[in-house]
Amino acid sequence: MVAVGAFLLTLAALLPLYVYDRVALLPAAAEFDVRMVDEGAWYLNTSTWSWTEASALTRVTRVDASAHGGDWSAWEMSVDTSVPERMIDHWSRRVIVDRETGRAVNCCGEHVDGDHAVRQAGLVFFWPPGAGEGDRSFYDAELRAAPAMEFQGEEEVAGVPVRRYTQTIETTQVPDSARPVPAGLFRPEASGTVTATRWIEVDRTFWVEPVSGIVVNVHETRSETLRPQNDSGEAPLLHTELAMVDQQVSAYAEQARVRSLLLRSLDSWAPWTLAPLGALAVLAGLVRSRRATSAAGREESRVPGDTGVPGEHGRVTP
Repeated sequence: MVAVGAFLLTLAALLPLYVYDRVALLPAAAEFDVRMVDEGAWYLNTSTWSWTEASALTRVTRVDASAHGGDWSAWEMSVDTSVPERMIDHWSRRVIVDRETGRAVNCCGEHVDGDHAVRQAGLVFFWPPGAGEGDRSFYDAELRAAPAMEFQGEEEVAGVPVRRYTQTIETTQVPDSARPVPAGLFRPEASGTVTATRWIEVDRTFWVEPVSGIVVNVHETRSETLRPQNDSGEAPLLHTELAMVDQQVSAYAEQARVRSLLLRSLDSWAPWTLAPLGALAVLAGLVRSRRATSAAGREESRVPGDTGVPGEHGRVTP
């Protein structure tokens, strides 16, 4: 009983102090995608250079993660924005992710669309498990910056308690986005081409299950324009209000529910159950051992062959 109790007490200490930290790490290897859709988007059709309404616009972020040492993971990411007729935008990214914090690590061939001079920072996608309510920097690869994700409050998504964070990016020029476009986009009477840069304005919202750090839902409103480098004016390039598809929201919510239950068990429920049981087992073992020792002592104090009945082994002298 003492050995069983000692094992339970040791296990109660190891679960939150060691096992939890290892289980809570982001997976070293994984493949997943985040699919967002808008059925009323507008975009600049570059085949006709006309402002066109899309029956459906889809933005898919694909991640292929592999182990990179014991505590890091290498993410190969691609982002495709398309309408039913064509692909309208594509870029890729490689980032090394710290599996404990979920933050980017400057290392090992990182790049954004082939630009190896970038230094990525902030969260990549997941939040750290068990993180507090404070704001978090979140890296926007297109802008090469990590504006803050601001905590807005607690809500519920698909039956799962979540925290809502928002990131607002004012109209900002996208680095290395200069390209030739028809001058008529900015002045109807103009001919030829001009060099224009891309500008974006983004409002995005993440709903995060706090115990696991899993992102359950994402919404994003995005407006993009083109502006000539050496002139005034602008032309619309894209306007969309994207939302994660319902099937993914349900799937991520269930994944977060299960993982949250596991982490809560390791961090609090199991230790608080095992520790009292272990203490009781040790106490019971010590009590039984003491009783056994006392009984053995009484047996040894008796005369060999003496049954304890007076006069049984001889005549009692009056």
